[in-house]
Amino acid sequence: MARWLPRSTDLTRFCQKLNRVKTLEDDMMETSFNRCLSTIDLTLLGIGGMVGSGLYVLTGTVAKEIAGPAVIVSFIIAGFASLLAALCYAEFGARVPKTGSAYMFTYVSVGEIWAFLIGWNVLLEYMIGGAAVARAWSGYLDSIFNHKIKNFTETHVGAWQVPFLARYPDFLAAAILLVATAFISFGAKVSSWLNHVFSAISMGVILFILIMGFILAQPKNWSTQEGGFAPYGLSGIMAGTATCFYAFVGFDVIAASSEEARNPQRAVPRAIAFSLGLATGAYILVSVVLTLMVPWHTLDPDSALADAFYRRGYAWAGFLVAAGSICAMNTVLLSNLFSLPRIVYAMAEDGLFFQVFSRVHPRTQVPVVGIVVFGLLMALLALVFDLEALVQFLSIGTLLAYTFVAASIIVLRFQQQKGDVPAPAPSSQPNPEPHEGPSGGELKEYESFSDKLHLVDRDKSKEQREPGQLKAAFEPYLEFLSDFYPGEVVTVAVVTLMVSAICLCSILVFGNTHLHLPTWSYSLLLVLFS
Repeated sequence: MARWLPRSTDLTRFCQKLNRVKTLEDDMMETSFNRCLSTIDLTLLGIGGMVGSGLYVLTGTVAKEIAGPAVIVSFIIAGFASLLAALCYAEFGARVPKTGSAYMFTYVSVGEIWAFLIGWNVLLEYMIGGAAVARAWSGYLDSIFNHKIKNFTETHVGAWQVPFLARYPDFLAAAILLVATAFISFGAKVSSWLNHVFSAISMGVILFILIMGFILAQPKNWSTQEGGFAPYGLSGIMAGTATCFYAFVGFDVIAASSEEARNPQRAVPRAIAFSLGLATGAYILVSVVLTLMVPWHTLDPDSALADAFYRRGYAWAGFLVAAGSICAMNTVLLSNLFSLPRIVYAMAEDGLFFQVFSRVHPRTQVPVVGIVVFGLLMALLALVFDLEALVQFLSIGTLLAYTFVAASIIVLRFQQQKGDVPAPAPSSQPNPEPHEGPSGGELKEYESFSDKLHLVDRDKSKEQREPGQLKAAFEPYLEFLSDFYPGEVVTVAVVTLMVSAICLCSILVFGNTHLHLPTWSYSLLLVLFS
């Protein structure tokens, strides 16, 4: 029986393979893609990914049902929280100018198994998100024509009464995805040009909304007679922040496109900062004019902006708002279809997906196979599935990707970098024997981000400490940590922090309602996990 049990050395070797990090070549600027995207191109890609249907739908929903006019504060807090995540993406995008976004960042710093999970998580996020936006695009256009498309389809094709499936096949949503897939497959230049056109129209409509909105503004709509500025209090503001946070999901398309940027070290951080700043400003200003034009409690959550202009006597402005909404959703579709095949390409290049998806077309210099296959899958999702339940899982996937990228940047900063390894001390012996560690075995290897296995000098002096080692000032108090290799303690601390954060959130959400804990134990758990 014992012969068939795995040995401890085999298990250790297996775990090491699961957690091995990706090695990068010396020249990370070399690529089979076409480096043609400028800072402006990347910025507009980021804006297109963030300023979508949320500006026209989410703003009114949060203002009426969650926060009132204080939706402005909710967007400010959500924008700041998104900035913290964006800074991690910006630093990684500059250090690792390779396609793959959160998948690649996790692979080069944390390990292969975690990168595999994050990669599939991001793939599903893009597929479900793109299909959901396509259905929203179709529904918005159908509402302009008094739902004639829906009625025609149900009459001539038939309605479905199957759980998890849509009530009717949405051919319009599938068609727009197929058209967008065709344009994306023509190359990054064509995709960027198309995104420029839709982004310019969308920003023009937003500018029109702001000018007309401030002209029609009535400060009395924030007065106490109308409920005040924050009718739902602090709890409403924070609940609105949680909802508004997902309006800023989309800047990771910039990091996913870093392998096609001309100068990624400068362009990626700048594009992320510019796009996030402009998107935050747009959401805040639109929230201001929307809640000043009409009383917040009378807003139509489905089409707040168009309804606000209609009620103020400017029905023609509703057509401009509809055009801006459709163009904004087009940019989100392009953003999803642009990013998804590049994640697939990165996974295929690393051997974690079928190799056929790593082929780059010699003429267009884009992964055409991945674009076509996943474009068809996304169109199929939009055609037959009811995505309302699936969209709820998007928030989980987004937060998981953000968490791993933030943890990876902490681990990366305390890892030994290329060129940090000290030169060996001179010796008078012609063939010196390698110094053995305390265990009497071979030297311990440390696999760092820099693509080499470096030998760490355990006898390094306190004055010359490597990145990731315990500082001399803390050694008298934390002497038991001084024997660890660079980065080991940081990795354990980050994992402990993540587990504690999950436990803390679980206690805050379920502690009183589901666990029925006594007050003293509830408080004790909060203190422990804080």
